[in-house]
Amino acid sequence: MQRIFLIVLCLITITLSAQNNAIAPGEKLTYTASYNMSGILTDIAQVTMEASAVKTSKTTLLKLQCKATSYSKWDNFFKIRDLYESYVSPKSLTPYLYNRDINEGGYYKNMKYTFSHKTNTVKSVQKKKPNKVENKTVSINTGTKDIVSTLYSIRLYDYASMTIGARKSLPIIFDREEVKGQITYLGKETISTAIGKKECYKLAIGSSQAGVLQGKNSNFLWLTADENKIPVYGKFKIPVGNGELKIKSATGLKN
Repeated sequence: MQRIFLIVLCLITITLSAQNNAIAPGEKLTYTASYNMSGILTDIAQVTMEASAVKTSKTTLLKLQCKATSYSKWDNFFKIRDLYESYVSPKSLTPYLYNRDINEGGYYKNMKYTFSHKTNTVKSVQKKKPNKVENKTVSINTGTKDIVSTLYSIRLYDYASMTIGARKSLPIIFDREEVKGQITYLGKETISTAIGKKECYKLAIGSSQAGVLQGKNSNFLWLTADENKIPVYGKFKIPVGNGELKIKSATGLKN
């Protein structure tokens, strides 16, 4: 079960250059993460996604934050305390800084990225226990983003103009390496959620990285078919099992 949240975030993303007309400071999305345990789909953690404005000496950035926290009754079995943050351009969601601090069942990792889009490089700093710091500069392709900024960027895409079956490839920096993912548009589908019945864009997701997602037609994401395009439901299958992500609440939406 280690790094399940990281894998889900990594593989439901798409790189875009569209302008941001869907996400504003003050937005907060809350989800329940479920995992198949002994054949029973069980709620194990809460996931929150928040956007806020951060002023610097030169500009104002949009801070995108994702947290995953296991419910207390599961902490003794598999404690999750994950934090992901990306500081991006409010208009394009181009990332400048990224921070990841995760603790999953005793597996710990802290990673920071500083993006240089002019040179297509990322300076990374990884903290390891005990008191060890590792610095490394990684070359990236144009348009490559971190996990969080690309997760939000899927909401900028004009799915209404896509034909069913259209595919998009996506470059994501993942553990200091570029991962190639793929997303396929499957059309519209209306589903019932905790925030009401929603007409959604349905997407299939996949990866070229062996051993991450499993099987065909096993990994899907549903985005509301409106101007906000918020993720309301996701299902995935990975080497150690399968699970779901279901929305609980959505506040502070831009549209």
